[in-house]
Amino acid sequence: MKISILTLFPELYKPFFETSLIGRAQARGDLVVGIQDFFAFCNPKERLDCPTYGPGAGMVLKPLMVEQAIQAQEKQYGAAYKIFFSPHGKKLDQRQVRVLAEKIKEKDHIMLVCARYEGMDARVEEVYADEIVSIGDYVLMGGDLPAMVLLESVLRYVPGIVGKDESVRADSFSGPLVDYPEYTEPLEWHGLKVPDVVRSGNHRAIADWRREQAIKRTVRHHFDWLRTFKLDESLLLEVRAVVPPHYVALMHDEIQLKEGRVGTTSITTFDMHDIARSMLTYGLEKFFLVTPLEDQTKIAQTLLDFWLGEGRAYNVHRHEAIKRVQLAQSIDGAITAIEQETGKKPLLIATSAREQMSISVISYDDHALVWSHERPVLFVLGTGSGLSHTLLSRCDYVLPPLVGLSNFNHLSVRSAAAVIFDRWLGIRS
Repeated sequence: MKISILTLFPELYKPFFETSLIGRAQARGDLVVGIQDFFAFCNPKERLDCPTYGPGAGMVLKPLMVEQAIQAQEKQYGAAYKIFFSPHGKKLDQRQVRVLAEKIKEKDHIMLVCARYEGMDARVEEVYADEIVSIGDYVLMGGDLPAMVLLESVLRYVPGIVGKDESVRADSFSGPLVDYPEYTEPLEWHGLKVPDVVRSGNHRAIADWRREQAIKRTVRHHFDWLRTFKLDESLLLEVRAVVPPHYVALMHDEIQLKEGRVGTTSITTFDMHDIARSMLTYGLEKFFLVTPLEDQTKIAQTLLDFWLGEGRAYNVHRHEAIKRVQLAQSIDGAITAIEQETGKKPLLIATSAREQMSISVISYDDHALVWSHERPVLFVLGTGSGLSHTLLSRCDYVLPPLVGLSNFNHLSVRSAAAVIFDRWLGIRS
């Protein structure tokens, strides 16, 4: 396999290609590397770059010199599969690494084109790029480090580069899970001991421990990766055992009313049915309907009794969802019920269509932060014009308002609940 690098800084690559597995592959003749300096195509005192057209700072590489460098390498090594690097490219993850590895295996020559400054004239990409890659949502000074990152990740899949295929197959991100922790001598270091199980010699126990640790690591720190897979029933159960139990409370008390007062709202059957079904779909444990009003409680209990009884024959799926609904007279009643069920006080996460400045705002990617508390999670949903400021101040975190590509911000609470559960716990295979 032949690898061409087009760069302004060829000296960066000398130690990279001389060391480790890539260096050994070159020594064996499995890899041939050609590093081409863009400056070789400049006349004396001529610049490679020019100011960008239009307003704005920055210098852009001229297209003609990039083209000449590409043509020179293809003349020497043959037609190449050309990879450019840019923040607007497709983000590199393990899935794309495997795809690129398969493409590269089919080619005898790959070329990595590394820009600097503000990049290169966009027409070069249009004419020559077979692939445009980004290594993350941040900006570097140029494409040289991304080129090295891509080679380090993709060449692992090229036969002969890595000694043992098992090492590649068991990599983090090769499936839904990241890797488990590993240990070596000494037995104790900085007061931390190697777990007894990994020294037990019991291969089954070690395998079980490693899988459990891999699941815990993945759920805690890489949940967004895990949820891009369609999980089989066995793994789904193992994941659910690690994810803290989640609950939802729909507040009909401590509600901000349109008149500026704080008071109560009426229970609706639509909210009860739809949130119950959403709650069960996304694996929440229980749905608390919170109202202090005796007449509202009686109405809700009548509906619950129907679905817990004869309603089962009418619609068994609705029965399964409704039986997870529990009435509470206050948010404290819901908190107490969860504490009795789990032995821990729940973490309260509010949802609000209003911007909140006094509570820690989290995003829908902050699972690690929330789950690090190792406490149950209670989503607190409001009705009316939202939760009162007093109730909001009791919450540990608040999720940002749900917004779309418009200024309309009046979702029904049952619609908002489904969106919130999906963003937080949904599988996106």
